[in-house]
Amino acid sequence: MKKIITTALIAIISITGYAQEKQERHGKHEGQPMEQFTPEQRQELMLKKMTLELDLTTSQQKDMSKIIGEQSAKREAQMKNRKAKTEKPTSDEIFAMKSKMLDEQIAMKAKMKKILSPEQFTKWEKLKDHHHKGMQRHHSKGDKKRMMREGEMKK
Repeated sequence: MKKIITTALIAIISITGYAQEKQERHGKHEGQPMEQFTPEQRQELMLKKMTLELDLTTSQQKDMSKIIGEQSAKREAQMKNRKAKTEKPTSDEIFAMKSKMLDEQIAMKAKMKKILSPEQFTKWEKLKDHHHKGMQRHHSKGDKKRMMREGEMKK
């Protein structure tokens, strides 16, 4: 009898854990992953969010819309390129990618300084840092889960 109860309990715990893991994979938007939005919808949402957070004027909104569109196009191209490659990049390729990324960040910062007021720019940098730290936390949680699963597989 104890064996049956123990087995049933383990099965329930396993099913519950699997269901919770599946729910965490969804995006923040009421269970709808961000990928289901069109690029234009994502750009519009990002612009509206920045307008609320930074109190952008209409001319600033137009400038930001262009920048967001350029960034989205670059990101889509990079993702397609990354998916097309099957082999692991060499250390020289990784260095080139990181260098290019940092150059783009420097250029973005210069563009933002031109568009935003000093107060808005300071707030934008704080928001960007906060978002970056949140992404690091999110990725570190995923790394821990992946490492735990890999450890379970080895047993």
